[in-house]
Amino acid sequence: MAYAMSPEGSHRIEQSQALPDLKIAVLTEALQRSRQSDQSVVGAWLMTQFQP
Repeated sequence: MAYAMSPEGSHRIEQSQALPDLKIAVLTEALQRSRQSDQSVVGAWLMTQFQP
């Protein structure tokens, strides 16, 4: 889960505000995979998520 702050308070976001094409779900999945696989495997999977 990711949250952003605004004058009205915080709210949940689904997409990165710093990297507009990065969906929070992809980042969450990469973090979960990093608990089970080594960094090179996770990196390779992550690269496939950004290819058209």
